[in-house]
This record gives sequence, C-alpha cells and structure tokens, in this order.
Amino acid sequence: MRRRLARECALKVLFMNDMGANDPAEALRNIIENGDGQHLALSPHDEAFCNDLVQGVVSRREELNRKLAPYLVNWQLDRLAPVVRNILQMALYETLYMKDIPPAVTINEAIELARLYQDEESSRFVNAVLDRIRLSEEERE
Repeated sequence: MRRRLARECALKVLFMNDMGANDPAEALRNIIENGDGQHLALSPHDEAFCNDLVQGVVSRREELNRKLAPYLVNWQLDRLAPVVRNILQMALYETLYMKDIPPAVTINEAIELARLYQDEESSRFVNAVLDRIRLSEEERE
C-alpha cells in the first residue's frame, strides 16, 4: 500500500509516454508538480521508486513486450487497452528487475491498478497473465 501512489504516478507517466511519445522525465515532473491541480505528495523515496519504474519500463519496453507476448492467450499486446498494457509492462519489470519486491505484492498492486483505472474484467485478465508469468518464473528457478 505504501508504494501504491508511486505506482499510480508511474502508470500515468508510462501511459503518457506510450500514447504520445512524451518525454518521461518531463511527464513525471508535470504529474508530480501539477497532478490533479495539486502537488502530488510523494516522499523522496517513493518519487525515486516511481522514477525507477518509469525509466526501467521505458528503457526495456521492447524486451518486456517480447516477454509478455507468449502469456497473452488469444490476445496481442497492441490490441490491449493501453492502460492494461502499461500495467502489465510495469508489473513484469518489477518482477524481473526489482527482486526486493515479492511477486505476490507486484501482482496484487497491478490488479488494484487495473481495477482502479479499468474494470473488474481487466483486473482478472491482469491477474491471469501475471500469475502465468509467476508460475513460469518459479519453474525456471
């Protein structure tokens, strides 16, 4: 729960970057300073976490998309709702590169973001995809 606001912020920045090729650093600064007409209250630690998520996903977006594709049963990544696609990319980045975060936490947070910014059906879809990835990762270990 502590990092949820940072994840929401990262999702907004990633969405802006994905949809309009906006500069992630500028989008992040704009959201933090002007989000919803007020200063977004992120602690320095949470702001750094948000920035790490954004930079990580942006720099590895193609790789993340290649890794996500096999888990999208009967779907194509470019056909997903942009918010769902960005949630999946962000959660996969966390799973692969932020080893200090338990996969269950990452999945839970992604489900909540999907529920908040999309709908219940999207949250179930996100859960199913991320759970398949988690099981696959556990088998490799």
